Parts: sequence; C-alpha cells; structure tokens
Amino acid sequence: MTTSSSKTASSKKPAGEKLQKILARGGFGSRREVEKLIAQGLVKVNGKVATLGDRAFPTDTLKVNDQLVKETRLEKQPTQVILYNKPEGQVCSRKDEKGRETIFTSLPRIINSRWISVGRLDINTSGLLILTNNGELANRLMHPSYEMEREYSVRVFGEVSDEILNRLKKGVKLEDGFAKFESIGKIPQQEEESINQWYRVVIKEGRNREVRRIWESQGVQVSRLVRTRYGQFSLPRNLRRGKSEPLTWKQINQLLKSVDLPEEPRPDLRNNPAKAKKMSARHAEPFKKETGRGKYKEKGENHREEKSKPRSTRRR
Repeated sequence: MTTSSSKTASSKKPAGEKLQKILARGGFGSRREVEKLIAQGLVKVNGKVATLGDRAFPTDTLKVNDQLVKETRLEKQPTQVILYNKPEGQVCSRKDEKGRETIFTSLPRIINSRWISVGRLDINTSGLLILTNNGELANRLMHPSYEMEREYSVRVFGEVSDEILNRLKKGVKLEDGFAKFESIGKIPQQEEESINQWYRVVIKEGRNREVRRIWESQGVQVSRLVRTRYGQFSLPRNLRRGKSEPLTWKQINQLLKSVDLPEEPRPDLRNNPAKAKKMSARHAEPFKKETGRGKYKEKGENHREEKSKPRSTRRR
C-alpha cells in the first residue's frame, strides 16, 4: 500500500524545463537539432555533460560547444520570421566542410538569437525557405503531425506517362519508406516542342531529397527543382534570389496560431502592458471616422458627408 507521502512525491512535476526546449528558445536550433547536439555530448549543464532527458533552469550554467550561453540569450525573445529565396549553389548548414557558400551568409543580422531554418533545401534546389528565431515554432512547422504542405515546381526531362503520374499520386516505395505526392499537375508551356516538362507537386513531408527521389523511383530525371510554397506562405514574386523578406507582426501571429502556439503582443507594446490593454480595447470597437466637430460616423457608411456651407464673403 502506498503512503500519502509517496503519492505526493510521485505527483510532483519534475524540476526545471527540458534542456532541448531551453536551448531551442535561445536559437540553438529546433528541438530535434538540439537533441542531436546533446546526443553528441556537446552540451554541458553546470560543468557536466548533458544527456537526453535532462532538465535544467535558464539560470544554470549552460555551455554549447564549450561556449558559455548567456542568460540574455535564453530570455524569451520576440518571434521573428523571414522568407528567403535560396539560390542554387548554397547549402543550408551553418558551416560546410567543403567550403561551399551557406545561406546564413546572406541573412540579416539578429540580436541575442540566431536564425533556424525550417527544413532544408539541397544545394541544387532553389526557392522558398522559412527561417525563425523561435525553436519551438520551427519544430512544429517541420513536424509531420501538422501536415504542412510543401509545393514545388519541377522540371523533368522528357514526357511522363499517365501511368507514372498515377503511381506518383498513389505512392511509391523508397529506401526509407512509402512516399507520394498529395497532388501533381502539369504546368502549361509556351514552347510545345520542348523536351523538358514542368510539373507542380505538393508533399506533406520533408525527408532528405524526397521530391527528387520520388521522381527517380520511376526513372524520371529531375533537371530543376524550385520550392514555391511552405504552408500558408508562397515565395514572393518580387523577392530576388539571395534576398530575404520579414513577416509582419500579424503574419507571425497567424503562423503561431496555425501550429497551436500563443500569439504575441505587438513588439512596441511588449514592455507597456497598460498601453497594450488600451490598444486592444480600441481595436475591439468599430473603427470610427470623424466627420466634423463632435460628430462621428461608422467607417463604410454609404452616404456622403454634407459639405459645410461656405461663409458669405459679401460685406455688410
């Protein structure tokens, strides 16, 4: 028979917070990436090498790659998100053993944090990459349970039969499991006699080189691959290759909400709760437009304002 004291002890929540969650919040990568760092023995807590499952406090002495983690970095930072148009020839790792250019050399500077790539594109693939400083957001956007759609424009060599297209939609067997396109459609071309054909495909996973491998499983050669959409965000038409574009506060909150994360206050109101409350109250009311001294009307009324009669200029 268990005693009341043992029941109380077993019901207590573990002290601290999951180590990977703390470091992900500090911008050291998604939770999965941080778990890899821990498994490699590259993370220390109060001088001891951490193991998977360890918990800690932000006030503990933490080191990653023997570099001390500053407490300011572990404080909750406003979520930032950028859309990046990755050119071919860049890799998505921070450092490359072969000396190839990485995407991180082209990104804007971020203070007290670092950019985390939501998924990766291989060196020969271009197009949309989403990057954020919020490790939990990055983790959820990549997690299969949220079924984020990834849309690509694919150029393949030669004609593709209807039989092959049907197999690609039903699913094919790859070395790491079953895979399929959620949808596939041919993109009309101006040059009808071209030996290359363009297709638009959608998948809900982010396995390594998955789109290319699905095509290659049917003997189809991919000559170009461009990611055009990730979830609700498409590659902006005016965004040049190698350039990035920040999301607005409203867009970031839409993204947070889509993966069940709490929305954040507007950046300029974070340290002013009174003003934030006042602003939220104002936005809750219908927007009104002043029409004259002491008179207001609801925006969108379908009648014109009466023009004030001009004063008579005749001398008396």
